Amino acid sequence: MPPSRARTTTALALLLLATTACTAAEHEPTPAPHPAPVSRQVKQLRLPLDAYASTAAETHLVEDAQDILIRRCMNDRGMEWKTLPPVDPQDTEPPNLRRYGADEVESVHYGYHPRPDPPSVLRRNRAWDERDALPAEVQRAAYGRSGRGGCLKTAAHQLVGDTAPPDYHAFNQLTGTALETSRRTPEVRDALRTWHTCMAKAGFDYPDPYAAAGSERWKTAAPTPAERATARADVACQKSAQLVKVWAAVETRIQHRLIRQNTDRLHEAKARKDRWLAAARRVLNREGG
Repeated sequence: MPPSRARTTTALALLLLATTACTAAEHEPTPAPHPAPVSRQVKQLRLPLDAYASTAAETHLVEDAQDILIRRCMNDRGMEWKTLPPVDPQDTEPPNLRRYGADEVESVHYGYHPRPDPPSVLRRNRAWDERDALPAEVQRAAYGRSGRGGCLKTAAHQLVGDTAPPDYHAFNQLTGTALETSRRTPEVRDALRTWHTCMAKAGFDYPDPYAAAGSERWKTAAPTPAERATARADVACQKSAQLVKVWAAVETRIQHRLIRQNTDRLHEAKARKDRWLAAARRVLNREGG
């Protein structure tokens, strides 16, 4: 079987799974051709540990370079290999989208539902799905019986030799610790109380933005008017409480401390990631990509 398709490692994906209920419906809404953009605030939100994660663009870069090498290997075996279609850089989500709650622009259009995938992301996802349906012989040649062998293993060796794949365990662990630690600080707790009071005045009773986003009421095929109204009130109360500003400042301080305490571990993780990225760029530059 082929390996799982790569996904960007972000604190959002990890922490929302751990601290909130899933907001996705059992049947996702029909994707819009061009999803609404996210707010300027979330585009500009950067945290110290972001330097040790991988952006969506970096993930795609490594995938694309490895795909070129897999194609060469497969061609040498007399088999065709269709490389993944590119993703438009503008179609990738910011790294900290929804980290502290709903986004202002998204709340208007989608409530708490995930924003639909942009066209270039949909094309790439369809290409991954097509690989799942490849004949068994082709899959074995590409990925081996283990899912990590075959031309995939050959391509990885050609790319970086014996360098192990990027390991984001340190980032995942520390960014989760930073979020949960910051959530319990007096500054953030005060801001959350202000947010809760604001929401109560608007007729909503949720302890924090995660609970609002994770309500069972929103597990519908598409956002409801009530969901959008709740999300808009949520964002308005975030602004009133300056929640994102306060929380980001506190977490930035905590992340800097964690980085100092884990310098060697994070340095090794970043060095490995950077080696993969540099090798991928060399392959793509040779191909004119």
